Amino acid sequence: MNLQPLPKISTHRLVLKLLEPSEASIMVRFRIENRDHLRQWEPSRSPEFFTNAFWQMQLRAAIREYRSGMNMCLVILNTSESEVLGVCNYTNIIRGTFQSCHLGYALAECHQGKGIMFESLQLSTRYVFKELQLHRIMANYMPRNHRSGKLLCRLGFETEGRARSFLNINGVWEDHILTSLINPDCISGF
Repeated sequence: MNLQPLPKISTHRLVLKLLEPSEASIMVRFRIENRDHLRQWEPSRSPEFFTNAFWQMQLRAAIREYRSGMNMCLVILNTSESEVLGVCNYTNIIRGTFQSCHLGYALAECHQGKGIMFESLQLSTRYVFKELQLHRIMANYMPRNHRSGKLLCRLGFETEGRARSFLNINGVWEDHILTSLINPDCISGF
């Protein structure tokens, strides 16, 4: 088991880190305040999803899964670490010949259009490539989510295809555009 310190990435306006279970209340506040905004982009959520007990358990699991090398679920915070601005989750980390993961992210409605997610994903993908030494990050978005598509393109993600009826989002099987970003230090020619 990996007992190295948990990641913490800071800039002049953001902190990205794994939350401790004792910080569950700020995640609950983020989830409740953005319930309607995020509903169209996420799976259906049970009432328990919006409770402290759920998030204490979830945050404990996130730390355990980071230490076992399975996931890195970062929370985007303001510099005082008192408000969750969003999340960027690097999940399904697979080693061996694949060396890849999936990226999912969400941003508070009141922080849209400020470059926060762009900055967060720039920093966290750099961490994934340099510190976790992964080769590929895959991110998928619904075709109607133009904002997400533009963000991924701006970050250098390349479209690799389209998957029909790919994920169940808010009770509906949605098509997704499949994209990926390759670690620039791992690109080799033919």
